[in-house]
Amino acid sequence: MRILVLGSGAREHAIILALRSEEVSHAIYAAPGNAGIARDAHVVDLDANDPVAVTEFANTEAIDLVVIGPEAPLVAGVADALRERGIPVFGPGKAAAQLEGSKTYAKRIMDAAGVPTGRAVRARDLAGVEAALDELGAPHVVKADGLAAGKGVIVTSDRAAALAHAEAYLPTGPVLIEEFLAGPEVSLFFLSDGDRVLPLSPAQDFKRLRDGDEGPNTGGMGAYSPLPWLLERFGGEEEFVDQVTREVAEPVIRQMDAEGTPFIGLLYAGLILTEAGVKVIEFNARFGVRHPGRSAAPRVRGGDRRDGRARERGLPRGADHRSRAHRTRRGG
Repeated sequence: MRILVLGSGAREHAIILALRSEEVSHAIYAAPGNAGIARDAHVVDLDANDPVAVTEFANTEAIDLVVIGPEAPLVAGVADALRERGIPVFGPGKAAAQLEGSKTYAKRIMDAAGVPTGRAVRARDLAGVEAALDELGAPHVVKADGLAAGKGVIVTSDRAAALAHAEAYLPTGPVLIEEFLAGPEVSLFFLSDGDRVLPLSPAQDFKRLRDGDEGPNTGGMGAYSPLPWLLERFGGEEEFVDQVTREVAEPVIRQMDAEGTPFIGLLYAGLILTEAGVKVIEFNARFGVRHPGRSAAPRVRGGDRRDGRARERGLPRGADHRSRAHRTRRGG
């Protein structure tokens, strides 16, 4: 296949290396790529966020599949432009990508789907922020509503710091003040064709700087997998994955499909295991960049157990690119 991977980071390089490791040979292009990626793919000087430029290149080069790595091209509608031209693409359309692009949209979808999450108040000005901080109490959680490269959230007991964070992001749009949730955080990825989901393996990731979670929030400090400690609370990792699939991923995918915005691609669920149960912190519409690399790679590739689960849920063995490409040609 002739494959175009959009993005320029370690995530995209990992995707390219995985494609190169397949038994069949691919001609792989990367836009814009980087110096390291250039050793493993043809680097193209192309604006990955420009739907017209990406579509024209894909047509000219007879690209068989486009894999979108970062969130910005998804929110810009690159996947929509490619699908309109009949080019298979891995990644949700602009409307579905709002699951990551807008915290308010994600909360609305979760409420409609009955998915457990924390309470949240949307504020457009500082007075609204102050009222929400008073209502929800400390510790304070303040999030930029739109994309912020994983750095738009602050968790603090310092009211002044919470207000300053909100004030920094209000000029760009609304902010969300959320209920503080306590517990270990777990990430779980799902592949979706717009109707069904195939879970991958969970990982525990850490976002706060410094030991003991004493520092500010970051885009991610690292993660590990597998998670043997899930045995005590859930009976095992597979039981945990089944619960999250049933209570989180499937309801969200059904709700989005019912609203005419099917989610096709990689759904990232950022979860927190509270005393009251598993709740969703956030959704991303693509692979993260902070999760384990080599240690988790064999688990992410899937094996007999995951393939078995795929067949049980009606997805083809391995949920390969052909199944998603077929779905996109139907205009999903």
